[in-house]
Amino acid sequence: MKPIKTGLLAFGMSGRIFHAPFLNAHTGFSLDAVAERHTKKASALYPAIKSYDTLEEVINNPELELIVVNTPNFTHFELAKAALLAGKHVLIEKPVAATSAEAKELFDLGKQVNREVLIYQNRRWDSDVKAVKQVLETGELGKIVEVHFRYDRWRPEIGPKAFKETPMPASGLLYDLGPHLLDQAINLFGKPLSFTKTLSKHRLKTEVPDYFCIHLKYPEDLNVFLYGSMLVAKPLPGFVLHGTRGTFIKKRSDVQEGQLDQGISPLAAGFGIEEEGMQGELTYINPETEKMETVNVPSLKGDFMAIFDAVQQSIRERKPFPVTEEEVLLQLSIIE
Repeated sequence: MKPIKTGLLAFGMSGRIFHAPFLNAHTGFSLDAVAERHTKKASALYPAIKSYDTLEEVINNPELELIVVNTPNFTHFELAKAALLAGKHVLIEKPVAATSAEAKELFDLGKQVNREVLIYQNRRWDSDVKAVKQVLETGELGKIVEVHFRYDRWRPEIGPKAFKETPMPASGLLYDLGPHLLDQAINLFGKPLSFTKTLSKHRLKTEVPDYFCIHLKYPEDLNVFLYGSMLVAKPLPGFVLHGTRGTFIKKRSDVQEGQLDQGISPLAAGFGIEEEGMQGELTYINPETEKMETVNVPSLKGDFMAIFDAVQQSIRERKPFPVTEEEVLLQLSIIE
């Protein structure tokens, strides 16, 4: 099958770590172009890639089929729209846009021009998230009654990226980490009946929220809580699930980002396999003995390559993309 000729709109951290290694390793793609408006770095890692000085040159390159929109958050909507109008499929990093209305416009435009609008929610394929899903599917926790997902960080200083730290569309911690947590919750538990949301500012001189809590209420009194904070000196477990027959606790343990930052190929042996000692802890009533037991639950292999498999299948075979339009619009309607 003909590889999908692909262009990146940036080669910063996300381009270098989350996209280029997979587009280069996956036989369904060819990494042909990148926009580098300042320092030219991509060719040192990918000699065959062509570097352009402007975003427009990449978007309007007639040879490209797919554009990866991995630029600052506030640019996603306009650049994705331009790429669709130029006849390209788009893979857009989260958040796809600042509002659900803008996201809906992109999905509708994709249908009009017969091009795929695909949203890059890679954290569904983290090893720890896959462990949570695996435990849920076994039913060993019984009926789930309470869930806590969180991203804890210790970053008291104001970061250097203005698009995250100054008031503008899609800035602040909720737009940065909220899409990951909401995508995981919605994918695992579906659409909530209702939600409440708390935002606050705590760092010295911060202009944007650096803390959030989202409470999702589901049928049968299931409560799901999502947290993000920049001021947690000792992170709590990223995943805590309580059910009528037990509890599952898991630290955030996915190693893919760290491995990619070290230049390890997604095809390397050991890629995506979490470190020893990071297993989840399942405390539950053993159905055979009806006694409480505690066992370790090792994670499945983290697999960001799976989202590129899905991109390739959506474009070449028109298979449904696992991150659906409905999920993305619901996520943004909660965030905005």
